[in-house]
Amino acid sequence: MNAEQGVSLQNALDTVEHLTHEEQIAVLDILQRRLLEQRRTEIAQNASAAAQAVREGSAAYGTIDDLKRDLE
Repeated sequence: MNAEQGVSLQNALDTVEHLTHEEQIAVLDILQRRLLEQRRTEIAQNASAAAQAVREGSAAYGTIDDLKRDLE
């Protein structure tokens, strides 16, 4: 979310600063859990796409040297 879409980062930080210490810790815990869940979802989507590529036969295979050549 950017500033045009709603709360700016600075406003969010200012709001959190006005919370009690325990509430700030709770906010931190909630954010960490949400970020972990987002990452898990991203990993699951990547795994699903990779599995689909293998099923379709479009997955790339090779050695590290092959990868290096492809990246050059």
